[in-house]
Parts: sequence; C-alpha cells; structure tokens
Amino acid sequence: MPMNKIHVRVADWLKDNAEIRRIREAVFIAEQSVPPELEWDADDDGAVHFLALEGDFPIGTARLLPSGEIGRVSVLKDWRGLKVGDALMDAVIDEAEKSGQTKQSLSAQVHAAPFYERLGFKIVSDEFLEVGIPHVDMVREG
Repeated sequence: MPMNKIHVRVADWLKDNAEIRRIREAVFIAEQSVPPELEWDADDDGAVHFLALEGDFPIGTARLLPSGEIGRVSVLKDWRGLKVGDALMDAVIDEAEKSGQTKQSLSAQVHAAPFYERLGFKIVSDEFLEVGIPHVDMVREG
C-alpha cells in the first residue's frame, strides 16, 4: 500500500488542539514520562503551531515561539524514520525566516542533536537535564 504524501501545515491552536495534544501526549507524556503539568505551558497560546499529516491524519507537531525558539517537535512512533521530522522542521524554519526570525534556537534531547545539526543547528551549551532527559541548547542562524 503506497504511503500517502506527508505534508506540513500551520495549525490553529484552538481548532487543531485535540490533534496537537494527542501527538504530544503520546510522545512526551506517555513515551518519555514528561509530567503533564510541564508539557502544557502558557507559551502554547502565543506560538505558531505546525502539524505534519499523512493524508488527513496528523502524525507530528512542533511550535515556534515569537522569540524564534522552536519546541515540542514530536512525531508519532510509527512514522519515525520517514523524514517527517525533516518536513516539520523545514516548515518551521521557513515560517521563522518569513517572519524575520533569522536566528532560531531550540533545546534538543542529546540523542536528537545530530538530526538538528543536519538542519544547520549548532550546539551552544553543555549538556543539562530537563525533565530528567539530557538536553543541549542549539542555535541556527539563517
């Protein structure tokens, strides 16, 4: 069965809320044991959200803050390794640059740092623990 085309669109935090929550709950809360009260924060309201979809089915999400910080990049387990993360990040970086955020930043889980390095991000910090998971800060200058 051929894979449906994967595409990414800017999401509407209110309209797409259930889908964004479903993905982030599966990845961060269920899989990585992030406490729900740390997963949901006030930044969601002012962020630009993105959904990656296979056909009509949302399989990944990310958000972009007004500061140029990218976060909550997540892809459902069954769709990993299919370049969904690349498509998501390309869309986020594109949107950031369109709105004049020539410098983007993120906190990457250490195991994911090589993925972000491929996209032009550089590690700018020592390792630190966030919700019990080793992270590094990374920056990309367009």
